[in-house]
Amino acid sequence: MKNNAQKAARLSVAPMMDWTDRHCRYVHRLLSGQTLLYTEMVTAPALVRGGAMHLLDFSPEEHPVALQLGGSDPQELAQAARFGSDAGYDEINLNCGCPSDRVQSGTFGAVLMKEPGRVAECVSAMRDAVDVEVTVKCRIGVDDQDPEEVLPAFLEHIRAAGCARVTIHARKAWLKGLSPKENRDIPPLDYDLVHRMKGAFPDLHISINGGITSLEQARTHLDAGLDGVMIGRAAYHQPTDILAEADPLIFGTGKAADPIEVVHKMVPYVEAHLAAGGRLHQITRHMLGLFAGRPGARAWRRVLSEGAVHEGAGPEVMLQALEGVAPLAEV
Repeated sequence: MKNNAQKAARLSVAPMMDWTDRHCRYVHRLLSGQTLLYTEMVTAPALVRGGAMHLLDFSPEEHPVALQLGGSDPQELAQAARFGSDAGYDEINLNCGCPSDRVQSGTFGAVLMKEPGRVAECVSAMRDAVDVEVTVKCRIGVDDQDPEEVLPAFLEHIRAAGCARVTIHARKAWLKGLSPKENRDIPPLDYDLVHRMKGAFPDLHISINGGITSLEQARTHLDAGLDGVMIGRAAYHQPTDILAEADPLIFGTGKAADPIEVVHKMVPYVEAHLAAGGRLHQITRHMLGLFAGRPGARAWRRVLSEGAVHEGAGPEVMLQALEGVAPLAEV
């Protein structure tokens, strides 16, 4: 049974290239049953021209899960969105925030902040192609743009095209002079602008993204009137801190997850992956931060990192790595 993606968007884990693959999302789902999970960005050309349908693979347990697409051609994005909808995704998201050179050369990602009309065409075409919700992730602006002017104009365009939900990374993207990594840290955050956008567009579901590292910070933004919070790197590097208590603290349901139980629940998933020809480290690389800040975390990372890469390594490596981790009651 699919969950409502908009309800789940109260807290979401950001789409992150090379990180939020299907194995990562499965771990995250065991920590939180409610949080909305996103794929890595998948380019529309890879699906439509390249036929790379394996990029859409996911486990049913991942719901609610959203597919993020990159592209700038309305018809190609519409076809890619249709593939995503047919695959069972709960939401299709258009990337208008990634600043990488590779993305710019393909005329999509953050550079689309300069072409709100084209973004509106893409959103409209995607909405016509699928029944699931089409959303947008954007920046507050790029390069020398004035966010105070650019962002509301951008939101007006996508709202007119039928987009009712947007996630705003509260930083500009500098397309020249900064690397993608620098673009995640150097441009200053402007949370106030995002909050003002909620006042200016009360009918839009607005989530905020950028620099948020705790559930306490997330609750502050929610209490101030925003509809959702998206967390990226902190959710990846300290997944237990962000996700284990998300259900009770953010969604008011369920109880906190125990990461030790999560490791045990991963055993059948790992066994199935290995039986299909996969390797252990493809999964466990996403589990290194499960015990961040807890006694035994360093030993957990070391045993897992060193053991998982060996030929034939199986779930026993995870269980061995657990031996040095203190149970929650002892922390």
